[in-house]
Amino acid sequence: MTALLTAFLGRLPIGWLQLKHNKTRFAAAIAGVAFANILIFMQLGFLGALVETTKLPYRPMIADILISASDAHTLSDGSNVPRQRLFQALAVPGVADASPFYLSKFDWQRDNGTTVNFQVFGIDPSKQVFSDPDIERARPQLRLLDTALLDRSARNIEPKLSTAIDGGAPHRFEANGRTLSVVQTFSIGAGFEADGYIIVSDQTFLKMYPHRSAGAPTHIFVTVAPGVAPQTVVDRLRRAIPAKDVIIRTIEEAAAADESYQTTERPVGVIFGFGVIIGVLVGLIIVYQVLSTDVADHLGEYATLKAVGYKQSFFLSIVFEEAVILAVFGFVPGVLIALGLYEIVSTATGLPVAMTGLRPIGVLVGTSVMCLASGAIATRRLAGANPADLF
Repeated sequence: MTALLTAFLGRLPIGWLQLKHNKTRFAAAIAGVAFANILIFMQLGFLGALVETTKLPYRPMIADILISASDAHTLSDGSNVPRQRLFQALAVPGVADASPFYLSKFDWQRDNGTTVNFQVFGIDPSKQVFSDPDIERARPQLRLLDTALLDRSARNIEPKLSTAIDGGAPHRFEANGRTLSVVQTFSIGAGFEADGYIIVSDQTFLKMYPHRSAGAPTHIFVTVAPGVAPQTVVDRLRRAIPAKDVIIRTIEEAAAADESYQTTERPVGVIFGFGVIIGVLVGLIIVYQVLSTDVADHLGEYATLKAVGYKQSFFLSIVFEEAVILAVFGFVPGVLIALGLYEIVSTATGLPVAMTGLRPIGVLVGTSVMCLASGAIATRRLAGANPADLF
C-alpha cells in the first residue's frame, strides 16, 4: 500500500503512514465512517423504496390522463370528482374514452391473526384500465358481483394462497359485510400506504362502501385517441372543464406530483431526508475528530516543516490524503453491510429496498467530500499558527 501510494502521489505517503501508525485510532475512524455510510445508505434505501412504491400503482394504468379533485395530492387522498366531469371529458376532441376509478381502503383481518391493509380499486369491468395481462385476463369475471382480484405481492400473503387461487380455487373472505370471492391474482406490490391492492368492479365497490356514490368517483381515467398528444388533450380539457374542483394531468405528471408530495411534505419522506443529513453530519464530526487529533499530535513536526518553508498546501495535501483514505476504507465495509441490510429489510417488509446502480457512486463521492471538508476544517489551527509559537 505504501509503495502504491508513493507511486501515485509522487512523494512519501505521510498521511497513510500517520494513520496506520496508530492502528486503534485508524480502525475506530474506519468504523465511524462505515457507520455514517450505513446510515446514509439505509436512509437513501428507504427513501428510494418510498419513491418506487409511490409509482407502483401508476405503472399498469393504460390511461393517458388523470382527472382528480383539486385537493388531491396523491392517488389515495383528496375529495371525489363529480361524474359530470367524465361526460364533459368525452365531449372534448382527442378523447377516445373515459372511465370512473374508485379507491378506498380495507383491513383484512385474517384467520391466522395477521392484518393486511389493502387499497381497493373499483373499475368499470367493461373497459380495459390496466395493462397487466393477469388483470386483463380476469377482467370479464369482475362483472359478477362480489368477485375480486388479489395482489399476490401484498405483504403477509403466502405464495401458496396465490398459487391455489390461480390454480382455480377461489378464496373467499369477508370485506365490509360482503363475501368477496378472489378468482385471480396480479402483482403490484406493498408500499408505505398499503400492504397491497384488491381490484373489484365499480358495482362491487359501491356495495362494499354504501356511503360512496356512483356519481362521485375518486378519479377519472382518460384515454386519448391514437396520434393525439396527451398534453394537447390536457390543455383542451383544462379549457373545457372548470378548474375550481378538479386538477387535470397526464399520468406521468400525476405520478411525479405524488412522488414529490410523498418525499417533501409527508412526514415519512421528510424523516428519511433528514436521516441522510444526519448521516453526513455524523461522518463529518467523526472524521473531523480523527483528523484534528492527528494534526494536534503532529503539530511539532508540521511546525518544523512550516519553518523550513513548506506551504500550507503541503499540509492540506497530507490531511486530504488521510481524508480520502478514510473515505475509501470506510466506504467498502459500509456498502457491503448496507447490501446485507437491504436484503434483510426487503425480505421482512416486502418493500423494494435495493441498491441502485448510481447510489454507491454518489455515496462514495459524498463521503469523500465530507471527509475532505473535515480535513480542511482540521487544518485551520495550523494555517493561522506561528511556527515559533508551536514549540
